[in-house]
Amino acid sequence: MSYYLKIYETVSGLPENWNSVVGNHNVMLSEEYFNVLEDSSPYNMKCFFMGFFLEDELIGGALFQYLNFKDHRIFRNKKEGFKIKNLIVKWFVKDVMILGNNMLTGQNGFYFDFSKITVEDAAVLLENAARKMQNEIRKTSFVIFKDYQLSFAPGFQHKSYRKYFTFSVQPNMMMKLRENWNNFEDYTNDLTKKYRARIRSARNKMEGIEKRELNSSDIQANRQGIYDLYRNVAENAPFNTFFLSENHFEKMKENLKDKFKVYGYFSGEKLIGFYTIILNNKDIFPYFLGYDEDYQKEKQLYLNMLVDMVEFAINEKKSKIIFGRTALEIKSTVGAEPVEIFGLLRHNNFLINSVMKNIIPSITPKTKWIQRRPFK
Repeated sequence: MSYYLKIYETVSGLPENWNSVVGNHNVMLSEEYFNVLEDSSPYNMKCFFMGFFLEDELIGGALFQYLNFKDHRIFRNKKEGFKIKNLIVKWFVKDVMILGNNMLTGQNGFYFDFSKITVEDAAVLLENAARKMQNEIRKTSFVIFKDYQLSFAPGFQHKSYRKYFTFSVQPNMMMKLRENWNNFEDYTNDLTKKYRARIRSARNKMEGIEKRELNSSDIQANRQGIYDLYRNVAENAPFNTFFLSENHFEKMKENLKDKFKVYGYFSGEKLIGFYTIILNNKDIFPYFLGYDEDYQKEKQLYLNMLVDMVEFAINEKKSKIIFGRTALEIKSTVGAEPVEIFGLLRHNNFLINSVMKNIIPSITPKTKWIQRRPFK
């Protein structure tokens, strides 16, 4: 069998059957989502697309993201020894090429038609693709394979991955919806008394706050408010590799339409919080959110957002919510459970790469948390 790889720098250059072969299986690999990345990527990010062909037949695709850290501070929390960590990053991580989506948690970087290729061959092609990007687009400090499920680990046993370092960070918090949850009451009935009371208390604190879905016009009208709330949360994260552009949410709605939802919380006419979700077939991906810190404390906005996402998923008969890897403990209070994921990386400097196993643990964000078990 003869495989062929091709790099695409624009969405307009993709094969006509890209969506039918790749994009329809994961909205984050669709032409519509790639249009968003093309029109509103973070200032330090450039996206590339890779097609995998068997002879002349498209059998898979992948997303690569180039990130430049020249003018971006990754570590931002002063309590975390951020100055030292940023000096380390500035020294040996000037830029990275990521196979995957750095804007989402999970295995959203590639898709193959596995009726036409084995997992082992696909893994080899992914490494070939990474080398092709380094040779033809840009040789970066790091090459990173991001967020793989443990079931895919056997594919990375090939000799071509011997120079890669396997690492894991915080787990991906996922919640599988139970078949008996026909409505929100069914869900709360399965909670223990303690967590049912906690949700009831949080919802009672929302008295006087109006929640509503925002359409395209609403998103445009509230652009600055939405972005300010997003930056309020993003700026306070201890680890951040990019900031969204101000028009990002507008472009998401424009391209993904009903597959992208934005919900705003208003106190009178004032926007005090919002959250966004992506509908990916039977799964829901909570995307970015933001809130006013004062109202967050008073109204428990973040917990209410999580609960509202659960209610939406139940009402829409979805199967799973992929909450991501932040705020692990509070997500577990609504029923999310940790799923281990891993990544691979290598540095293009041989000497640095040889000591990666010692360097990465020292700069990897660590979070101590207690997994809550809210169900009876």
